[in-house]
Amino acid sequence: MSTWAGAVSFASAWDRAVSSRADETFLIFETPSGDVSRWSYGDFDEAVDRVAGTLAALGAEPGAAVHLALTNSPTFVAVWLAASRLGAWIVPSDPMGRTPELAGHIERTRPTVGLCAVTRAGTYWAAVADAGRNDLRVIEIDEADITLAPFDAPPLGATERPSPGLGDRAAVMFTSGTTGRPKGVEVTQANYAFAGKVMAEAAGLAPDDRQLVVLPLFHANAQYYSFASAIWTGASVALMPAFSASGFLPAAARHSATCASLFAAPIRMILARGSPVGGLRLRHCWYAQNIAADQYSTVARWFGCRPRQLYGMTETIPAVLTDEPDDPHHASMGRVSVGCAVDVQDAAGGSVEPGVVGEVVVGGEPGLTLFAGYLDAPDITAASFRDGWFLTGDRAVRDDTGRHYFDGRRSDVLKVSGENVSIVEVESTLAEHPAVLEAAVVGRPDEIRDEVPVAFVVAADPSAPPSVPELGAWCAERLAKAKRPVDIALIDELPRTSVGKIRKFLLAEQAADEPS
Repeated sequence: MSTWAGAVSFASAWDRAVSSRADETFLIFETPSGDVSRWSYGDFDEAVDRVAGTLAALGAEPGAAVHLALTNSPTFVAVWLAASRLGAWIVPSDPMGRTPELAGHIERTRPTVGLCAVTRAGTYWAAVADAGRNDLRVIEIDEADITLAPFDAPPLGATERPSPGLGDRAAVMFTSGTTGRPKGVEVTQANYAFAGKVMAEAAGLAPDDRQLVVLPLFHANAQYYSFASAIWTGASVALMPAFSASGFLPAAARHSATCASLFAAPIRMILARGSPVGGLRLRHCWYAQNIAADQYSTVARWFGCRPRQLYGMTETIPAVLTDEPDDPHHASMGRVSVGCAVDVQDAAGGSVEPGVVGEVVVGGEPGLTLFAGYLDAPDITAASFRDGWFLTGDRAVRDDTGRHYFDGRRSDVLKVSGENVSIVEVESTLAEHPAVLEAAVVGRPDEIRDEVPVAFVVAADPSAPPSVPELGAWCAERLAKAKRPVDIALIDELPRTSVGKIRKFLLAEQAADEPS
């Protein structure tokens, strides 16, 4: 099982980077309008103290939660590091999430402080009200602001800094699972540092490397694979406000990026909408999920390096499988990352032989090299482990060399442009409509987004069924974009087995026959 003898906290990893790299670049941020700002490690540390002072003044003491509904911005990074320094923990939500989603996160984590964009404040305040948290201290942010103007309390002094412990909670990130209610993954101080260590070593990261971050910071990918690894090494980060398919390569060239991290879907978007550019310095790029051989060949030519696939989850902390730098294979998730423990097992918990499909399971110490557990859900946490192994629900086969190949995912979760989408959550949302009797959701393969949700709905009153536009609007009000069905079909009844189980493979076949 994976352990870590030299474990450190994320707060101390940041302090170490500031101490050794104070005058070197930490963060470059390009606003949506194209303005560029830079901070050294020392400069940004001063901003972190200023943010920490304001958060502390608002009650963010050790053990308190700070809720974030922000896009990629200096504020997000500074609040994350400030909360870590205070021994508090962040709750990053999809900034484009709808009121019910945000309200659920706020209600379940009971934050002391919340941060949202000025432009989306109406949705956020509605979520605060729905969560019954009118006492929540809310800071409205201009996400393009580089001065961190709202944080005007006296900076946190060095003597006022707590000393967070390895197992202290540093974040709760919500991820869709096999139930309709998203699970809150508890991430500790040691977890963030371990992610940084493993991913830095896997990428061969050096202090003069520069990560290009285009994926959203509320996701584990950007936090674990890019920022935490840069901080562990003392490298720099070029942060873009959002992903742009046509703008990715120009941004990489413009900011002299050497490393990046993507999903398969953004890579396909880059190939569809982008074009090669000169002046690239990319030497390394992670990606998750398979791309076709011809796509891989083209992207390797455009990037000037051979991207390497990886496999990980919010719960596993680092990517526990990473392809090797010398001979990456487009269809392989790679071999076990140094410092991690992975097995492929049958339903009884026995290791399967090479060439045999089994479930990917991950070993480690909860709260150190694995997530600490699911928020307020000890039973779900316990059920997610077997004999000390975390059960991912994903299937794979490995070859004689230890290389792993993906062979399907848990039946109730779709991967939409790299995002986990719970089928049950979408079905529950549709079923809540007063004119709906029941609903079933399946995935349809999609060339750009990997797969997309398609819904089949049975009306409560067949003589007065809801319209498809009405159901679409219902979902748009309650679900983030990735979760909304791209097609909704009204049918008389759902196909079932003799014992009443829905025969979803028939619906999936029907969905696949429909045009995208």
